[in-house]
Amino acid sequence: MKTKFAFVFIVFTLVLAACSAPATPAPTATPTSMPEPTAAPTEAPMAKTIVEIAAEDGRFTTLVAAVEAAGLAETLSGEGPFTVFAPTDDAFAALPEGTLDSLLLPDNKQQLTDILLYHVLPGKVMAEDAIALDGQMADTALEGKQIDVKTDMGSVYLNENVKVIITDIEASNGVIHVVDAVLLPSSEEAAMEKMDIVDTAISDGRFTTLVAAVQAAGLAETLKGEGPFTVFAPTDDAFAALPEGTLDSLLLPENKQQLSDILLYHVVPGKVMASDVVGLTSAPTVLGKDATVKVEDGKVFLNDTVQVIITDIETSNGVIHVIDAVLLPPA
Repeated sequence: MKTKFAFVFIVFTLVLAACSAPATPAPTATPTSMPEPTAAPTEAPMAKTIVEIAAEDGRFTTLVAAVEAAGLAETLSGEGPFTVFAPTDDAFAALPEGTLDSLLLPDNKQQLTDILLYHVLPGKVMAEDAIALDGQMADTALEGKQIDVKTDMGSVYLNENVKVIITDIEASNGVIHVVDAVLLPSSEEAAMEKMDIVDTAISDGRFTTLVAAVQAAGLAETLKGEGPFTVFAPTDDAFAALPEGTLDSLLLPENKQQLSDILLYHVVPGKVMASDVVGLTSAPTVLGKDATVKVEDGKVFLNDTVQVIITDIETSNGVIHVIDAVLLPPA
């Protein structure tokens, strides 16, 4: 009986165990992954202005120097927008010898400004817009002056022969197109063919002392005027042949009037070509005192001993004849 009871008890226990729900395991903590740090937003770098781009490019050092000399850097750094046709350094180097040096002189600031403004169009004109201007004229920032635009074989040309070689360099205040030559307004182009007396003397290279003397005497503006003038120009060697210390003395501020008188004695009113000079016996100078003229063995001499060694260097406001000594006015 006890054995039977024990057996029933065991069976009952097994049935209870089989019917009971399985134990629920204790929850296990799951580690929470940290979110990746988000980089702080950064502002996009500001685009540079036309002047900044040109200054950093390396191909426009002459253009940048000219813009600064003309006082246009602030303007072309302004809001705009502008379209700039930018000549390379090689384009400026291709100008007639001495032209650039002359343009950078303070006396020629307005002329330089006009030329630079002739390279600027109001507004932002992209390459595709320029192509659409084929056969038309475009207003420049130089008042009253336009440039002619044409396309040929997919290239854009300005004023017939100035080629746009690089396009659409965008700036914060406009766009730059690179050109292979300097654009000249019609009036300036004609003037460039013949520089004035002072600029011609500067570009020549044989008259550095004469130019320094003209500037010291305050006569540069006069000799750049409308004229016409005839200048008998002593070379550097001619000035060097003066007695020692003479030139240094003449260049002193207290001797400015004496220097001015000597220089004006080298200037004759009007344009007197060599063919005219040989027919003269004297030449009335701007100083009011005449220089004598004689022809001997086909050579022209002033005041008997000063020889004219080169004739008829024509300029926009007169003519230069080169002489081998300094003319000194009679007492």
